[in-house]
Amino acid sequence: MPSFDVVSEVNKVELTNSIDQANKEVSNRFDFKGSDARIELKDLELTIYADNDFQLEQVKDVLINKMTKRGVDTRSLGEGKQEKISGNKLKEIVKVKNGIEQEQGKKITKMIKESKLKVQASIQGETVRVSGAKRDDLQSVMALLKKDVTELPLQFINFRD
Repeated sequence: MPSFDVVSEVNKVELTNSIDQANKEVSNRFDFKGSDARIELKDLELTIYADNDFQLEQVKDVLINKMTKRGVDTRSLGEGKQEKISGNKLKEIVKVKNGIEQEQGKKITKMIKESKLKVQASIQGETVRVSGAKRDDLQSVMALLKKDVTELPLQFINFRD
C-alpha cells in the first residue's frame, strides 16, 4: 500500500552555516562596533545577544536574511522572549521547531479526513503517516497540505509504492 510521511525538520547544517554567516556580518558591520551582538546555537535553541532593542532587531533581521539565502525556512523559528542581562544588555531565546507537535498533527489528520480522499492518516510520534490505495490520492494530499498548512514548514519523506 503506497504511503509517505509528513515531517517538519530543519536542516541543522544549513542553520549552523547561516548563524556563522550572520555572526560574521554582525562583527564586521560599523553600527555594531564595540557591541556584544552575537548569535549562539545550542540544542536547537538560539540565543541572540545585543546591547539594545534596535540592535536585537537588526541581528534578527541579519539572521533571517542569511537563513533565507541558505534555504532554511524561517517559519521554523519560534517566538522568543527577551530578557535583560547585566546593565542594559538584552538577550532573546528563540526555539527552533523540529518535528510536528501533537496538536499540529491532529489538525493535519483532521484536514486530510475532511478532504474526503481515500487515504488514512495516523500520527506516529513527530510525524504523520499517510497511506492510501492510489498514488494520485497521496499526491493530492501533498498538494492540499502544501496549500493549506502555512504555520510550519512541511517535508514529505519515505514515499513508498
